[in-house]
Amino acid sequence: MRDAIKESGRASLHLLSGAAIALLCCLMTGVALFTAFLTVTVIGAGVLPESVLLMRRLAGWERRRTAARTGTPVPEAYLPLEGPLPARVRTAVADPSTGRDLIWGAAQLLYGLVLWYASLVLWPPALLVDGVVTGLAGRRPVVLPLIGRLADLEAEWSRALLTPTPSAARAAALAARVEELTATRAGAIAAHGAELRRIERDLHDGTQARLVALSMRIGLAKRVYDSDPVTGRKLLDDAQTQAEEALAELRHVVRGIHPPILTDRGLTGAVRALAASSGLEVEVSVTGLADHAAGDRPEELDAPRAAGDRPGHADAARASAPRAPAAVEAAAYFVVAEALTNAAKHSGATRASVALIREPTALRARVADEGRGGAEAGESGGSGLVGMRRRVAALDGTVRLTSPEGGPTVIEVELPCVW
Repeated sequence: MRDAIKESGRASLHLLSGAAIALLCCLMTGVALFTAFLTVTVIGAGVLPESVLLMRRLAGWERRRTAARTGTPVPEAYLPLEGPLPARVRTAVADPSTGRDLIWGAAQLLYGLVLWYASLVLWPPALLVDGVVTGLAGRRPVVLPLIGRLADLEAEWSRALLTPTPSAARAAALAARVEELTATRAGAIAAHGAELRRIERDLHDGTQARLVALSMRIGLAKRVYDSDPVTGRKLLDDAQTQAEEALAELRHVVRGIHPPILTDRGLTGAVRALAASSGLEVEVSVTGLADHAAGDRPEELDAPRAAGDRPGHADAARASAPRAPAAVEAAAYFVVAEALTNAAKHSGATRASVALIREPTALRARVADEGRGGAEAGESGGSGLVGMRRRVAALDGTVRLTSPEGGPTVIEVELPCVW
């Protein structure tokens, strides 16, 4: 009996809040009529999007109430009301969910109040029958469960009216996808611009300065060579040193654009080279990708095979494993490079691990270190993490960063691709 009274009380509160929403729907009826009048007269068309947003908030409140009652979320599918006023008005009118919200508001005005009044009518006989007769007899309550059924009935009606149609769900999903692609395109353009500025800065501050100094050295050597061959030869030696340094700078810039090692040795070889030069003790694991691990050791690569020695099944499988598209390999390479650089510079870690995994429709890269953690996710993180997210988002990939204080830090990237 105690449980039945508690459940009936919760059901009554649900019906009471439904009656309150019904009264708000009554007010929204006046707002809708006023908005329709202003829209027809054109002078007040700007009120329409705001009224639709207000109706969406009211419907969202009902969805949350229904989900709390039934334990199952009620989906919503709205087209975004963005852009200039004419576009917002067109979207508000064309959105199928706007009509469903209006139908729900009119229905809620009726059944919300009716079911609340019905629960008020049931309470006196419930207290009399279940509280006295049934309670004293030790039997199950008879009338109190009816109040809970009224609340369940209201939740079922609200769910049926507020669940978007398949066409509305598809339209909303398409609009959300377009918005996401717009954001990722903007991020890709920003990342591309930042990359161009970095390349320009590296060329201007490094290679160009060295080439200018080289030209000056050669000019000085030409002037003094006939009169002072020793000084001229020294200047030529310095010019050769500066030419070598300029070549090294150019190689560094080229590696920043697209590392040649990716083309020569593939992603796994390039990642192993990164791990070897990172300054950390890095364990690299590869699953499902071509992994010529012996290629990292020239003595093994160049060693001749004995007569009759044939490649094993594992070597053949690694050699025949497909490679990801060049853009995907480059993104994964730069993610691993950035993650290992951050681990070496900021985490205080001495060990790290890199995992490259081939999924049926994606390439997954996971970098973990045992450092102090505390890396910030999102746009508030460092420029390296922001650039990483933009580079991955441009390929419709995802980045997951886990870095609690005290560590460990785990960066996991998933890049969609076709094998």
